[in-house]
Amino acid sequence: MKDYVSDGLHQAHQTLAAVLSDHGLLKNFYEATEILTNAFKNKKRVYSCGNGGSMCDSMHFAEELTGRFRKDRSPLPATAISDPGYISCVSNDFGYDHIFSRYLEGWGNSGDVLLAITSSGNSPNVINAVKMAKSKGMTTIGLLGKEGGKLKPLVDIPIIVPYTKDTDRIQEIHIKLIHLFIEGVERSLFPHNYD
Repeated sequence: MKDYVSDGLHQAHQTLAAVLSDHGLLKNFYEATEILTNAFKNKKRVYSCGNGGSMCDSMHFAEELTGRFRKDRSPLPATAISDPGYISCVSNDFGYDHIFSRYLEGWGNSGDVLLAITSSGNSPNVINAVKMAKSKGMTTIGLLGKEGGKLKPLVDIPIIVPYTKDTDRIQEIHIKLIHLFIEGVERSLFPHNYD
């Protein structure tokens, strides 16, 4: 029987190595971290969205920013578009493809930021969210996978995990990058937490 545990860990290692050697990805990552930091410095809000595991990642991102990461500090205004009452209402009345975009239509403002998370880059509701965010004057960051999908040319900053086979490998890198986003923001805004 094939050792799936060893194989899975080797795949994860290879995917992380590919990310580490992707200078374009790392450049975009640092730029995105600076955008997030500046949004908070300027009293703007950061929104996040995704489907399934990516929704869980968007929630994790927001709760680490509004709650705490490693040490106590002031909360930061971040919201994951994930309320089940809201999602069921909008999907029932307008269709599932509009669950994120309608929220941003109501709440998004110029200078805010959207972190759009999708391993395929092709989720219609996330694409609609990015289009709405841009129409509101928001900056858009795409945490993507595979080839970046339809979202690659639509977002201001695409961060594409260079892996094309299994979604779980992409998601494993996404959560690592999310933690590094938060650490980068904290290092700038709360440097005493890293003394």
